[in-house]
Amino acid sequence: MDLLDWPHRLKSARRKKRLVKKDYDKQLIKLDKHHHQLLSQRRHLPMIRLENPYQRGWKRLFVLREDVQESEKNEFYQTLLDKINTVRYHHDKNFKKRKRRKVHYHYEEKRQMLREIDAYDWFQNKLNLTDAEKMCFYPKEEWSEMYRRMFTKYVFEETWRFVLVVKPHIIYEVKMVDEVLEQEIAAIDNYIVNNHLWRKIRRLTNGRSYDRWGNNDKPRYINKLKNTPTYAYEDAYVE
Repeated sequence: MDLLDWPHRLKSARRKKRLVKKDYDKQLIKLDKHHHQLLSQRRHLPMIRLENPYQRGWKRLFVLREDVQESEKNEFYQTLLDKINTVRYHHDKNFKKRKRRKVHYHYEEKRQMLREIDAYDWFQNKLNLTDAEKMCFYPKEEWSEMYRRMFTKYVFEETWRFVLVVKPHIIYEVKMVDEVLEQEIAAIDNYIVNNHLWRKIRRLTNGRSYDRWGNNDKPRYINKLKNTPTYAYEDAYVE
């Protein structure tokens, strides 16, 4: 009896190897989906109210000026401020950042401004601004060094109505921690990192294998001479 006449053809060694690789890729995709599900469960864990709140640094934000609070339009400007307010956190009450200039160090205060709305959010009305609130903004053209072109932003005009204040940053509630969930996430992370599988998973799920956060190649595949000038190693080949 001819082998081609059999009801079930025998698998060749090459096909068996390809099926094993395909099954392993499916397992990695399934593992990645399970990993995302676990991360989603951790994000949706409820907050727990603390019996004893504690202070964790300081926060700086904009509030209405005293004369604006006493005016008739205090509710209007407070509602608008809630949409464009920015909050900064720092361990020091002075909100100064340490910078090095040549040999010596100096401290500079971090600049804080109200939120500037880009053109997309403005026309899509992502902040749900009313017509009266939009009248308080003006377009501002800025040059972007990254994209090498001009961008339009909409800036609040009457900034004098708000002032910066520094308040203690009090923690009243914390995220619930599920130990079993954390152990399962850590086990998956360790398996992927130890076997250098992040690049392979990204290629299977996103169709791209580029590394955005660093080089995760296996040590045996790392080229030690990469980005090394020729004169640094050409003497090694000279007899």
